[in-house]
Amino acid sequence: MSRQIKIEQIDEEEQLLVRLAYACEIEGLTQAEAAARFGLTRLRVNKGLADLRARGILRVSIDSVYAASAALEWQVADRWSLRRAVVVPSPERAGAVTTLVSAGLGGHLGQLLADRAVTRFGMSWGNTLNLATRFMQPVNRPDLEIVSVMGGIARGSDVNGYEITTRLADLCNAQHSFFLAPIYAGSAASRRVFMEQDVIAQALDKIRGCQAMALATGDLTRSLLVRDALPRDVTAEELVALGGVGDIIGNILDADGNPVAHDLNNRLIGLTLDDLRQVPNVILAAGGAHKVPIIRAALRAGIVNTLVTDENTATALLAEDQPRR
Repeated sequence: MSRQIKIEQIDEEEQLLVRLAYACEIEGLTQAEAAARFGLTRLRVNKGLADLRARGILRVSIDSVYAASAALEWQVADRWSLRRAVVVPSPERAGAVTTLVSAGLGGHLGQLLADRAVTRFGMSWGNTLNLATRFMQPVNRPDLEIVSVMGGIARGSDVNGYEITTRLADLCNAQHSFFLAPIYAGSAASRRVFMEQDVIAQALDKIRGCQAMALATGDLTRSLLVRDALPRDVTAEELVALGGVGDIIGNILDADGNPVAHDLNNRLIGLTLDDLRQVPNVILAAGGAHKVPIIRAALRAGIVNTLVTDENTATALLAEDQPRR
């Protein structure tokens, strides 16, 4: 819709900038093509378009179900100083959030594992990571090694780390190796015996050498860890009573991202939080209101570089108090 000018003069600068905007945003010209048309440099075109955006003259309207997700990705990454945030739309049915977060992770892994700079990738276990392999496009990476980064559970399951690691390696035409240990030892003393074994020490050194790894997480009410992996002498209730909000590869954390003062953390056979902080790219994939406290705890602990989540969870993370490190 045209508008009438209220003064009897032309702002030639603004008129030129609007012509540039129309050429680039409506006609689809590149900045180089627009520069040639109007006899300008590419730098002049670039600065002109930036000026229009700063003045509110040029605005972008995105009409898509994914628009809010794209905006939240920038906000979450900036708030928590992340390398990347991947945010997917939240489903109408809360129970479907794991599927959508898994789809977001699968798409992200397809891009990440196509990068030949990544030669060793770690994979944890859980429903989210299991489903992610169903959404990932195959890549041909015979030079890549997929390693499981968390001990296993005794019973067979398609969410066990061994099965997930094998499936991801098949998708990548890659090599794979397992971390053959239980998640928890029977006591802190027996853990020390495990950790002194060459096979365990070598496996952990290999895991620490991953350029990136994908982790899931759970709270202490409905997670697979609570259901399948807690030792018989430990209950979720006692962990909660000590302030526990969930786990990161078996490390039970409180709301501030610190390990809870329970012997279980001294029985973990696997990576510590300090180990995770040394990995260049730790990807945490999780969503849902019940997981907000443990996701926030992991962010506060400084062990996450890339977060894959849904819009409602991202919004809840942004609504909380300032990050504590």
